[in-house]
Parts: sequence; structure tokens; C-alpha cells
Amino acid sequence: MKKRFFFGYGSLVNRATHDFTGARPAQIRGWRRAWRATPIRAVSFLTVVPAPGHKLLGLIAPVPDNSWDSLDLRERAYDRYPAHHAVIHDLPHKPEIAIYAIPEGKHSPPTPENPILLSYLDVVLQGYLREFGPDGVEHFFDTTDGWEAPVIDDRAAPRYPRAAVLSKSERRTIDAVLEKKDLRFIAPQGQPKAN
Repeated sequence: MKKRFFFGYGSLVNRATHDFTGARPAQIRGWRRAWRATPIRAVSFLTVVPAPGHKLLGLIAPVPDNSWDSLDLRERAYDRYPAHHAVIHDLPHKPEIAIYAIPEGKHSPPTPENPILLSYLDVVLQGYLREFGPDGVEHFFDTTDGWEAPVIDDRAAPRYPRAAVLSKSERRTIDAVLEKKDLRFIAPQGQPKAN
């Protein structure tokens, strides 16, 4: 049986959110990230959508015990798709590689009623910062759609279950990028955040 790997493009890029050993940087061709709304969650979350000519940075890691069970449980809002043909990596062999995405027809563009959790965004950006440096954070923004969704500033009381603590340096770097982006922040109660 071929060794199984997965390609992570969101929270899975942050090694602090999992204990998958053997993770390594990789790229995938033909996809873009997008914040999407679904009927199963009140907030937006990340998926990938087919996008010929595009590339995403991310991580690949071996599937624990070569069994999809625990990863499928973690990613239960997504379907698993074969991706070995699209992943660029430095492994000496050609493993089976999959990517998780929300199935077509089960998601829609986000609206103000489907905000992005800053605690979730922080986790993803921390992962890209640690793996790829400040350019990785910019890459994440440049290769992600759906920024019309407002961002709930829930850092004081994170709603994301795998929320991360940013170091002072990480927070400065991430906040500097966030300030440059055309994002609309709202307070946790849904009221606009005071500047």
C-alpha cells in the first residue's frame, strides 16, 4: 500500500494545531483558497476551489497510521479529493496525496452574516508565517478569495477551538499585514469594532 499524505492549506499549515509528524512544505497547482459560507456553520471557513493556472503554498504530511479515519473526523465538513497529480514536493517517492474541500454546491460566498473569526485567521497566518516567513502571509492573502466577509475580533475570547497564542513578534507582523488589507472588523457582539 502506498504511503498516504494530505495537503494542508489553512489551519493544517500551523503545526501547533496537530501532531502529524513528517510535515514538509509543498505546493499545489490548480487551486485557490476561499472563505466560504455553508449551512452547517454560522461563520466562514476556508476551502479550496479549482483555479487553473494558480498555485498554493502549504504543507504535506503523512496520514497517521496510513488511515484516513482521524483526519476525516477532523475535516468532517469537507470531502477528500485525490491531489497527488497536482502537488509539487521534495519527497523521493510518489505517495498518494489528498486535499480536503467543501463539495461544490454545498458552499456559497460569505455574507455579513458569515464572518471570519480572527482567532481562526490568526492560526492560519501564524502557520504561514512560521513556514514561509512574511512572504507566506502575503501569499495567503493574495491566493485567498472571500474577503468581503467581515472579521470578528475574538482574540480576547477565541471562538476557534484550536486558537493559537501569537508571540509579540508574530502579532506585530500579522497586525501590520492586517492593517494594510481592506478588511472590515466587527466586535464579537456583531457591532462594528471601535478604532
